[in-house]
Amino acid sequence: MASPDQSYKAGETKAHAQEKTDQAMAKGREASEVVKEKAQGAKDKTAETAQHAKDKTADTAQQAKGRTQESKDQSGGYLSEKAGAAKEKALGVTEATKEKASEMVESGRETAEAGKDKTGGILQTTGERVKGMAQGAADAMKQTFGMAGNEDRPKE
Repeated sequence: MASPDQSYKAGETKAHAQEKTDQAMAKGREASEVVKEKAQGAKDKTAETAQHAKDKTADTAQQAKGRTQESKDQSGGYLSEKAGAAKEKALGVTEATKEKASEMVESGRETAEAGKDKTGGILQTTGERVKGMAQGAADAMKQTFGMAGNEDRPKE
């Protein structure tokens, strides 16, 4: 039978282990939220950048089209060739802008994925720590009540 002092110490040990477990879990949740917020921010910024690039591309294409038509109206054949070259250049710029926007979207996705992976690692590490603390508390209680086997007892 355990003495009241032993029971008190066992209860105190259990409460301490539970407090540490709760603190570790809270830290894990906080870290997860921070990573989620950063990933969402990266996603939002990527979408904003892509939209800006799309708008700029549309403006550039419209300007090129207007210049081409102007050139055709003013000069006929010779300037028409120049306008065609300008249009081709504008289309090249448009394609390059689209490619850059696509790369930025992909980069944002990769950043979000990396944040997700990091969160998983943090939670796994926290879980392992909690498991270790719980095992230590169980071993301490076994020793307190004299229930520890030979392999559980500390070497004297």
